[in-house]
Amino acid sequence: LCQHNEVVRCCVATAGNDHRLGAQEAPPAIISLYPGTRFEAHVDAIIQGGPLLGYKAEKSTADPKASAAMPAVCGVEDRNRTAPFPFCGNRFEFRAVGSSQNCSFPIAVCNTIMASGMACLSGLIEGGMSHRDAVAKMFKENRHVIFTGNGYSSEWPVEAKKRGLPNLHTTPLALATFNSEKAKKLFKDMGIFTAEEVDAKKEVMFENYCVTLAVEVTTLIDMIETGILPACAKDMAKYKDAPKLAGERSEVYTGIKTESDKLKALWDKKPHDLEKEAMYIADQVKPQMLAIRKLVDKAEGLLEAGLYPYPTYEEMVYSYHS
Repeated sequence: LCQHNEVVRCCVATAGNDHRLGAQEAPPAIISLYPGTRFEAHVDAIIQGGPLLGYKAEKSTADPKASAAMPAVCGVEDRNRTAPFPFCGNRFEFRAVGSSQNCSFPIAVCNTIMASGMACLSGLIEGGMSHRDAVAKMFKENRHVIFTGNGYSSEWPVEAKKRGLPNLHTTPLALATFNSEKAKKLFKDMGIFTAEEVDAKKEVMFENYCVTLAVEVTTLIDMIETGILPACAKDMAKYKDAPKLAGERSEVYTGIKTESDKLKALWDKKPHDLEKEAMYIADQVKPQMLAIRKLVDKAEGLLEAGLYPYPTYEEMVYSYHS
């Protein structure tokens, strides 16, 4: 996980996952390992010369507070929902995989880095090092990937940088590292991909990102042009005889048109190289989409009931009451 951090980040790098990582109980884009404080202490003890054996995952019970249900057996360690790789009593979970993803690629990457780690351990043992010392050496060299704190905290990115852990917070930043010489060697040594296949995989992932965002941008523009702006015009017309009652409507509605025009202009200027296009979309286009969304969200609270052309937040959240 430490030696091939970028490859692990790449396997969960998608346009949709960019909205999720770092929020909504999803881990941040910084890939780290959360073994729990007791397991962490055991790792440190091994590094300092202690035995490999001795750790035991303790169990407890969770009271459901219901007389009709039995207490559920659970671990005593916090599962830490802010960690990409938390230890959950008898397994590690990879929490960064997006819900729309096919799990095959993340699984393949996890198996690849596991095999690489075992090959490294085997090489140390076959070279004459004891089992215990070989494990301790690998723990010591990779200790900085363990983080048992709050992955959502503002301090963690600063600390991760000090540790040398990459913070590839967008899909294009992550994918740019996928065909590094280090990654190509990993996949070749493990018999997974040739160098050419790594390059091809990177191109496919970049194309997927660009196509997804192209659909999102054109859809947003269509929704603004054919739904939001006509609704704003109808609402604004109702205040022609009482302009003082319009409040900030004119400013907000005009702002939507202005920002939408900016988005169209940005989109027309996008590069035609896949990697450059992806970077441009992430750095220039997506912030402009958020600027439009902010104004449209404001307009939703100003438009006369019934004029908003799409389901409102209130309707989506509370429609089950009707």
